[in-house]
Amino acid sequence: MAGARALGFKGCLKIGGSQIRNLLNAKDFFLFDCDGVIWHGEEAITGAPTVVSSLIKHGKNVFFVTNNCTRPRKNYVNKFYRLGFTDVMQEQIFSSSYCSALYLRDVAKVQGKVFVIGGEGVRNELLQAGISFVGDEDAPDGTIFNCALASDVKAVLVGHDDKFTFLKLAKASCYLRDPECLFLATDVDPWHPLQDGRILPGSGCLTAALEVATGRKAMVIGKPSPFMFECISSQFRVDPAQCLMVGDRLETDMLFGANCGLDTMLTLTGISQMKTAQEYRDSDHSTNQSFVPDYVVDTIADFLPAFED
Repeated sequence: MAGARALGFKGCLKIGGSQIRNLLNAKDFFLFDCDGVIWHGEEAITGAPTVVSSLIKHGKNVFFVTNNCTRPRKNYVNKFYRLGFTDVMQEQIFSSSYCSALYLRDVAKVQGKVFVIGGEGVRNELLQAGISFVGDEDAPDGTIFNCALASDVKAVLVGHDDKFTFLKLAKASCYLRDPECLFLATDVDPWHPLQDGRILPGSGCLTAALEVATGRKAMVIGKPSPFMFECISSQFRVDPAQCLMVGDRLETDMLFGANCGLDTMLTLTGISQMKTAQEYRDSDHSTNQSFVPDYVVDTIADFLPAFED
């Protein structure tokens, strides 16, 4: 089966049954977003553990690409196991915090300290990569007028930080006055859904504040930047034509797939819905076409009949 884009496919094809079976047979690599695709909070999407296990047992290569930088990969492994995904190993997980550490170590080869706006996930991955960082050393009553600024800061990395303060913003702004200081963001997700209709502001909000304060643009590591796919390709022999990206957010997951030359699939168990995808498809703006999924399923549990004899 040729890639959907190679066939000039317009997108938003709702598929099931033998169509899914043929697609799964045609692909060797499956990239899954996590939140809204694999699980909701502490509850696995119905059938998702069986889908992942079945793909692996059928010799498929399965990876998880998440912009959620709040936990280190070792904690993700624990969560997968806790929710019934007993076949998932750490090397299959590519989070924005892990990929940020790889970029700083292997691409930027940063020589100096990294100022971190972020939590445990970011800090743990930097620590594992052997990268020196600073970020939470201020006294409770410290201000930008009297706090110490660390020497030799060569990069600022912004991720989700539920202890974000005005002082962190001010210090990061000071470091970024040096044009040689790198400005990186784990991701630019604007918000995340919570229960009862509430939302949690995402890393993108903090990055935007710093961009306004400094007049600089951050380099984004996570989706939709292709760097996360480059991290996978550098560790595994991956053919983009043999990949399917499965996600729930059009402006992040589908755009990521388009940026990497992958076929894409929207699952309707998360943020984006069919109506929005169709509006993008029918839009006169060419840039909107990159948000359009090639395929749509109600849930990845729709894969399950494809594994039945």
